[in-house]
Amino acid sequence: MKIFDWYILKRYLLTFFLMLLLFIPIGITVNLAEKIDRILENKVPFDEVAAYYFDFTIYFANLLFPLFLFLSVIWFTSKLANNTEVIAFLSSGISFFRFLRPYFIGGTVIAIVALFLGMYWAPKASKGYNEFTYKYLSNKKAVQSQYIYQQINDDEYIYVSNFDSNSMRGNNFTLEHFDGNKLEYKIHASAIRFIEKDSNYRLSNYYLRYIGKDHDSIIFKRRIDTLLGFDLLDLTPPKYVAETLTVHELSDFIKREEARGSSNINRYKVVQYKKWSLPVSVYILTIIAVAVSSIKRRGGMGVNLAFGIVIAMVYVFFDKVFGVMAEQSDFPPVVAVWFPNFIFGILAIYLLFNAKR
Repeated sequence: MKIFDWYILKRYLLTFFLMLLLFIPIGITVNLAEKIDRILENKVPFDEVAAYYFDFTIYFANLLFPLFLFLSVIWFTSKLANNTEVIAFLSSGISFFRFLRPYFIGGTVIAIVALFLGMYWAPKASKGYNEFTYKYLSNKKAVQSQYIYQQINDDEYIYVSNFDSNSMRGNNFTLEHFDGNKLEYKIHASAIRFIEKDSNYRLSNYYLRYIGKDHDSIIFKRRIDTLLGFDLLDLTPPKYVAETLTVHELSDFIKREEARGSSNINRYKVVQYKKWSLPVSVYILTIIAVAVSSIKRRGGMGVNLAFGIVIAMVYVFFDKVFGVMAEQSDFPPVVAVWFPNFIFGILAIYLLFNAKR
């Protein structure tokens, strides 16, 4: 690799990681200022707060990865253009596509980091972040307003009025077992709790009602520990589940939910496809950023940054809107996730050839 490549590559990676180091502490400070009253009110131990903000860092770094990358490339490439270094490079006989090579090398490094971050590290951080939020920071009424209704197999349905993933406890649990269209029996409990040590469920105020042809029979117990044909993931809000699973766990979970006929498949698939689309967006946004900022403009770096921020916000808008469309309708998740990359890929090619001229 030539001195030119090292020069660009070092600036690429250094500016990106410096931007992360600058913005993440700001995000932590803003979040802490907003949540400090709840943290002090609940007397949260320091080690849990530290673990929360470590998970917070990974969670939001993954969430804002494309934006940080885009702005960092615009920033340092605009400086090169303003110092006429880009003109010097191209005047030395280097083609514009050769000029892009260190950017693609740097983009590959960032894409690999983004790939592993989204598939393995971010899900674990998301789980810790959400658990801390539900335990210490959430409005209890908001948590208790979550109504969960799931078909767990061909014959059984479950309902829970609310479920706390941290304490592994829910209220107003119901299980209905059907034989075809006929209800055979129904289980109801005022509370359900998963006993991790024994891998079973504890039901309080347990009613088991058998539906007979002529009359019904009811069994009541104050408390019973029993095995049930579902796991904790069936009692967790859909989006929260998807965010906390690694790529292999999420793939297996989607297959199982498809077999059950779950109505939340699109939600899970949006999260699954985004794990693969994010690394691709690294290359697209890098090309757009270089094409926009490699030209020396009369307004200087400010014009490039303003133009870049507008493009970044439009990209985020497209990403969010199509993601919500897929989650809330029959719009294909794969189209929703990849369409912004497709549109901005075309824009990247257009800007690239325009900058080359």
